[in-house]
Amino acid sequence: MTSGFFKGPVRLRGKHVPASTTDQRLLDSRGGTEWVHTDPWRVLRIQSEFVEGFGQLAELGPAVSVFGSARTTEGDPMYEAARQVAKRLCEQDYAVITGGGPGVMAAANRGAHECGGVSVGLGIELPHEQGLNEWVDIGINFRYFFVRKTMFVKYSQGFVVMPGGFGTLDELFEALTLAQTGKVTAFPVVLFGTAYWGGLVDWLRETMLVDGKIAEADLDLLHVTDDVEDAVSWFVAHDD
Repeated sequence: MTSGFFKGPVRLRGKHVPASTTDQRLLDSRGGTEWVHTDPWRVLRIQSEFVEGFGQLAELGPAVSVFGSARTTEGDPMYEAARQVAKRLCEQDYAVITGGGPGVMAAANRGAHECGGVSVGLGIELPHEQGLNEWVDIGINFRYFFVRKTMFVKYSQGFVVMPGGFGTLDELFEALTLAQTGKVTAFPVVLFGTAYWGGLVDWLRETMLVDGKIAEADLDLLHVTDDVEDAVSWFVAHDD
């Protein structure tokens, strides 16, 4: 992995690493009122990130995003599963998009790269030093989470969600909300790992559904599996 703190396209290390992120400064309105005068100018930077992302990914073709924990280590069964899922997606002519970081993201990028496919990493400015993993062939670093999220949804035909933490859940429920409200159509979501995701799915069914907060059709947006071939065929079936 390329080490360093990425501030958009700029890499910083050591004493040059700032104490806060661009997103944090945008969203934190506490303290002085300087933000009143600086926020309008941030619009231009936000615009430039959209332009850069759209320009780079416009001709990407069919793609699937793979999400999961950055803390998953090589040798973990889920690392190898992500690698194999990406390899099989590549063999079905899908590009593979990840957050570009370590763990599951690196495994998926690795599978696509080794297959000779298109391996995409969409990085993000974080408080700790992190760069794009070595398996990324097309990489874009973003300052703003919401711009990055737009790229994931706009250029993916669906998501494979491996075991992960808050960030993984954020991407999962973002996709489900957009599909439920019709903001995106034909957007399959695969949860890989029945033991990991089973409790969440049971809670959705036995608590949210029973309480009338979601409909049965909302649960149909999810496909849970432990099988690589089943996960990949779910996307192929939706393309037919």
